[in-house]
Amino acid sequence: MAKTTATATRYDVVVVGSGFGGSISALRLAQAGKAVAVLERGRRYRPGDFPRDVRRADEVLWRHPSRLEAQGLYDVRFLSGIGTVTASGVGGGSLIYANVHVRPDAVVFEDPRWPRSYSRASLEPYFDKVARELRLESTPVSIDLRKRELFQRAGARMGRETFDPPLAVAWKESPGPGRKVCQLCSECEFGCQHGAKNTMDQTYLARAEALGATVVARTLVSHVEPVRGGYRVHCQDLATGERTAVEGSRVILAAGTLGTVEILLRSRDGARSLPRVSARLGHGYSGNGDFLGSLHGAREDMQPWVGPDVSTVMRFTEAKPRFTLVPATFNRPATEVLAGLGQPRLGPFQGIGAPLWTLLGPVVHKAFSAGLLSKPLRNGVDPARTCNLFGIGQDNANGRMGLKGGRLDVEWNYAGENKALVERMTVAMQELASQYGGTYAPLVTWQLFKRPFTVHSLGGAHLADSPERGVVSTEGEVFHYPGLHVADGSVIPTAIGFHPVMTISAVSERIAEAVARGF
Repeated sequence: MAKTTATATRYDVVVVGSGFGGSISALRLAQAGKAVAVLERGRRYRPGDFPRDVRRADEVLWRHPSRLEAQGLYDVRFLSGIGTVTASGVGGGSLIYANVHVRPDAVVFEDPRWPRSYSRASLEPYFDKVARELRLESTPVSIDLRKRELFQRAGARMGRETFDPPLAVAWKESPGPGRKVCQLCSECEFGCQHGAKNTMDQTYLARAEALGATVVARTLVSHVEPVRGGYRVHCQDLATGERTAVEGSRVILAAGTLGTVEILLRSRDGARSLPRVSARLGHGYSGNGDFLGSLHGAREDMQPWVGPDVSTVMRFTEAKPRFTLVPATFNRPATEVLAGLGQPRLGPFQGIGAPLWTLLGPVVHKAFSAGLLSKPLRNGVDPARTCNLFGIGQDNANGRMGLKGGRLDVEWNYAGENKALVERMTVAMQELASQYGGTYAPLVTWQLFKRPFTVHSLGGAHLADSPERGVVSTEGEVFHYPGLHVADGSVIPTAIGFHPVMTISAVSERIAEAVARGF
């Protein structure tokens, strides 16, 4: 049972964040008989609760400097070197990801930035745990998906291997009360209104709550400080504005790469409550090579809005820089809006908007509020013959995270340092588009600003064998701070080149096992 001290409620374990790392940690420590509290900045969503009216921007977008009262689902940031999209809500990124779980090739872990004890083989038992908990299964071959068939056919003509990855989706029977099997509506990344996704709040976290774990939503953590017998987590109730604190004998930071690194930076450099955190904090940020383009004018109707968002992956892993490629599809209204934007090409004017990049946050919020993205433009493009192309690669993981004006920022000359990866992805997307009889163009923001967008932020608090090489030990414990752990994408020391969630989850399972063993 949790107990109250004169200063704060105290638990055996306080977990910050409820995404993959946080929910895994909560369940495994609750199973170990510990009193667990999970602090989550976002609200709790149930099937049917997810926002669909983009004009209600405060429900869609998370806080930014000009709109702190906005507490929506998507946290969109225009950082100095990269744009990022993360989720805010109980269940974290699992609420809006494409459900794809890939066990990466063994060669990924041969990079010397990974600690020696980490390998594909050593993580295999933890991959298995995740697969069981999330009931992973590929899209059944019995489901007729036109977009899958066309993509597989294109891959065969290109001499490329394609595979249908395991997805955290209920296909055959309802996974629980108020939930349905997949409705093939391509809304995975908008929040599943049908409850067909096996998200963390419906799986790991629900099991942790059944064992007594407490989930406190709408609670934003600022910093952590050591206290006798553990740590005090300083936070703010976003519903009331009240500043509070919670104590734990163990604290696990799992607020996602951006959230966790920001908390550690504030603790070390702002509050100075954790002054001995490694100087490597913030080094080695990766966007996992995410690169977006579009395919227009396919010769055949692709039925892009039928099925899950992603059903098939194509490999480009025989040579460096390695990457994988998927057609990223969405529901019909979103596809029509995206198709209406066309495929602008800026030619010699590429990069012209770079000085304005970091000012785009308020602009995006106003565009949503004004309804500019709610209705498609009429330009003669057939949305049924379009889709997005999404490359996921092994970038050089050389971004530098730090605080600028009191807020997290990432400095990175991505275009210059990852030129070969971008060029190889571009050639692949052009070739793929030609197989469809269509045209390819990179995301217009890439052309305008020469900045990528990522939904897969990694790194900044790396696993390592020593504090000279990283921030946390191989068991996820922050060097010099016993009982303070990190379990999320921030501990991953390299780009993965595949959808990274399976790796993050397996590493989090391993860390949770170590925390439980250490009590």
